[in-house]
Amino acid sequence: MKSFADGKIDVYLGPVELGAADNLEQAIVDFIGGARKSLDIAVQEIDSIPIAEAIINARWSGVSINVFVEQDYIRTKLEKVPEPPEPDAASGETQADAIYRLQWRSDQETAEEDLQRKRESLAINRVILSALLRNGIEVKGDFNPKIFHQKFIARDYRGKAQPNSALLTGSANFTHHDTHDNLNNVFVFHDARVCREYANEFLRLSLGQFGRGLLGDVPTTIGVKGVPVKIAFAPDHAPELELMKQLLTVRADGLQAELEGGQIWFAIFTFNGSSGQGTGKSADQR
Repeated sequence: MKSFADGKIDVYLGPVELGAADNLEQAIVDFIGGARKSLDIAVQEIDSIPIAEAIINARWSGVSINVFVEQDYIRTKLEKVPEPPEPDAASGETQADAIYRLQWRSDQETAEEDLQRKRESLAINRVILSALLRNGIEVKGDFNPKIFHQKFIARDYRGKAQPNSALLTGSANFTHHDTHDNLNNVFVFHDARVCREYANEFLRLSLGQFGRGLLGDVPTTIGVKGVPVKIAFAPDHAPELELMKQLLTVRADGLQAELEGGQIWFAIFTFNGSSGQGTGKSADQR
């Protein structure tokens, strides 16, 4: 982990399995474990058992928790209503017992099997969803047909700064794959102004206002101990245009271009169609 801006910004680069410095799953778990009052979580997918356990443990510690996830990962698509399967009775078990076991098998009994089938199935997402709900955690799915691609946690900030207020975001989903198999990053901002911007976005989600329609304020630059931070949510704030603006700024500044060797470095999953023209999907097209 590297810290910048007098400790106000922490950066984690992972995974260690690919030679990077940090265990991103543990970074997320530790961040959640630091909550004292509240966690507002908006993330495309949760299939990491350690991260889910950290959320549940926080709830048992008295932390108020709300979660938004992409609904495609927690629902089962059925072409038709299936016929209930007829189970085989185990040794010493009546047929009625076998049916009851099938109807009411616990999440714990199937979690290990689901983990083994992760690459072929999203069942573990529903196991985690059931566990979160059973432990008094409010979970809502995004039923907009566009991709809900948010990845952030606002910690101990609900309209008022707390000593422990912080914001976690980055490229990593809260999944085993994203934190152990794919190159990703996690950022933590210890700044109430950054928390406020994400808290406002979470409020919009809570009101069901996904995507275009409630643009919010025009993004402004927040100075975090000398580091300029600008927060733009897609597609509302057209972050694609913000990227172009920054590229043109570098190009126009001859001295900066000379100091940087005239180069621009990209760390990005892919270049896709223009979100501004509606031909592709932006990073957070709700």
